[in-house]
Amino acid sequence: MAFNKSSTSDGPKLEKPKKKTSFRNTKFVIEKSLPAFDAAYDAGVMGVHGLSLDGRRVRLSDGRCVTDFVRCSYLGLDNHPKLIEGAVSAVTRYGSLHWSCARTRLNSNLLRELEERLAILFSARVIAYSTVMVANMGALPLIASGYLTEGVKPVMVFDRLCHVTLAYHKPAMADETKVLTIDHNDIDALEQICQTHKRVAYVADGVYSMGGHAPVAKIQELQNRYGLFLYIDDAHGISIFGEKGEGYARSQFPNELGGLTIIAASLGKGFGASGGILMLGTKRQEDLFRRYSLAYAFSAAPNLAAVGAALASAQVHETAELAKLQKELFDRIRFFDQRVDTVQRGDPLPIRLFPVGNSSKAIYAAQQLLESKLYTSAVFFPTVAQNEAGIRICLSTAHSLGEIDELCEELNNLDNEMISASQLKTA
Repeated sequence: MAFNKSSTSDGPKLEKPKKKTSFRNTKFVIEKSLPAFDAAYDAGVMGVHGLSLDGRRVRLSDGRCVTDFVRCSYLGLDNHPKLIEGAVSAVTRYGSLHWSCARTRLNSNLLRELEERLAILFSARVIAYSTVMVANMGALPLIASGYLTEGVKPVMVFDRLCHVTLAYHKPAMADETKVLTIDHNDIDALEQICQTHKRVAYVADGVYSMGGHAPVAKIQELQNRYGLFLYIDDAHGISIFGEKGEGYARSQFPNELGGLTIIAASLGKGFGASGGILMLGTKRQEDLFRRYSLAYAFSAAPNLAAVGAALASAQVHETAELAKLQKELFDRIRFFDQRVDTVQRGDPLPIRLFPVGNSSKAIYAAQQLLESKLYTSAVFFPTVAQNEAGIRICLSTAHSLGEIDELCEELNNLDNEMISASQLKTA
């Protein structure tokens, strides 16, 4: 029990400890998932190392050459010669890789150039970070503080399937304000919360890492009706949507973001470089973030190679090459969907989840695919819900149609094999 500050002649009063709400259970997660992780590593489908070759080809450390369907460079820009040249040029120009100081003190001119260029490209105030996770870490406490919602601490509402780099910060939010979690894309539940609380902030992904996306238009309706504050992590949507590659979420806000929307995005997925950004709507928000965002005030900026590569990618985004790459990606998505049936079929997103059931089946499936020189992600709890394990596939412009066709054939063979095994087991 803790003592409060007040006291009487009989001595200090005792406070009853407040009941703590648990937003994390690391022990439970480890106990439930460790056997599957051990099995995946033992099977050689996790913890793999290799050398990047042309396209999506990778030479593994054991000498095998495989086609990679794991990396999230959806437009193939991570291998683009302009980005490689930009990274090397930046390091050569500055004579160093990294400026080891807090950004409230000193920043490179190159970083300022990147943020200004991205601000024009995405029609927002932009701050760059070393990763999207640290951008989220710096943003969410500021939202919970109420400083972005007229001094009223908002109820923080998280989508149940929002990325772990968002959900991880729930305990920190709970020190500031009330934190709730709703079912995936449950707009009715979100509206009910808006109707019963003065200020609400909704935290969600734009494009979800296991497939699917947020109903942005419906969320905007709640924003217009109730003043809902939006924080959207669009790490997987950047570059592949929008005339300038502004992403799935930003492309649905035709005007300025204003004071009620912040969008986080990755510079290391579709964008092809490294790091993350926040798209902000007002100067006041930018000033607060540049003073009080932990990852800004007490940590270093993205390294110069990452900044140089991102500047080169921004240049590509300003040309007709971007639309060409986007079209090639969507052509490959349609090509895949014509051959393999998934829940995401017909969705213009490059992520497909091929369900198999439990973690053992997912590991077996990934192992069989790897033997066919196709490297995919075996995903299981806690990445997905228990007994919803599967194979995650990331399609890219850099994949040839032949490579995708080969994957589709192997997936269909795998599906038939597992169905047959299941029938034998229940016979």
